[in-house]
Amino acid sequence: MKRRVVKYLTLSVMLTGLWSCGTVTEQQDSAPKAKPDVSKIPDAVPRDEPRSKYGNPASYEVFGRRYYTLTSSENYLERGKASWYGTKFHGRRTSSGEPYDMYAMTAAHKTLPLPSYAEVTNLENGRKVVVKINDRGPFHDDRLIDLSYSAATKLGIIDKGTGLVEVRAISSKNVVASTAAKNVVIADVTPKADTTVPAPTSTIGKVALFLQIGAFSTLSRAEQIKQQVQQQIQERVHISSVERAQTPLYRVRIGPLESVEYGDRIANQLMGLGFSDTRLIKE
Repeated sequence: MKRRVVKYLTLSVMLTGLWSCGTVTEQQDSAPKAKPDVSKIPDAVPRDEPRSKYGNPASYEVFGRRYYTLTSSENYLERGKASWYGTKFHGRRTSSGEPYDMYAMTAAHKTLPLPSYAEVTNLENGRKVVVKINDRGPFHDDRLIDLSYSAATKLGIIDKGTGLVEVRAISSKNVVASTAAKNVVIADVTPKADTTVPAPTSTIGKVALFLQIGAFSTLSRAEQIKQQVQQQIQERVHISSVERAQTPLYRVRIGPLESVEYGDRIANQLMGLGFSDTRLIKE
């Protein structure tokens, strides 16, 4: 396994000791035979830690694609597809140097600093967990984050294998602020009324689902990709721009889509046409 991964890594990555223990392939991976009670496994608790000696190069390349690691996790928020890894990589070395523990609340991410902490929300059922990012990956398909077995179980994505999530970076400051807010007591001065509690209103349905084919720094390149894709499929392809610090980013997308399954079918179709970097995004 290690030889296969190292063969694709650039020299700069190998010098930093970067090697993802479980996010390059899913073949023969599985859940443990003895299922633990994950409700008794606490979420990760964000704390201030120095950057890992390993796994934090300025950039690295895997399978012909270059990734640029973030210098800070502050204000990071992204939505995409989550997967998980289990017994095949349990006990193996992660990119940060820590051994992978499928029972711990950890995860792998391609660009967040190691270590980082993130709140991961399953956009399909509203469940939330807090994980420690201590590994690199996932390096295939349109996936945003690879979760440990326990984290994926808590979020309810074990059976499906993947799920749409929101990843929000947090720090020890978030924990302090949250604790302070919980300790504030507000006097109840309103008169007693009907004690019937209405059913919670889901906001998940208000989120639009898109299949992103790519993001480009120039409009001309985005237009070129849009035309290439539009000639091959029936779904409408469009370009949306987002402002960055220096230049706008032009995103080539399909959607809104009616379901995750429909998006997966289009992604598989595009993969057969040579577009392998698509990703499902909810906004």
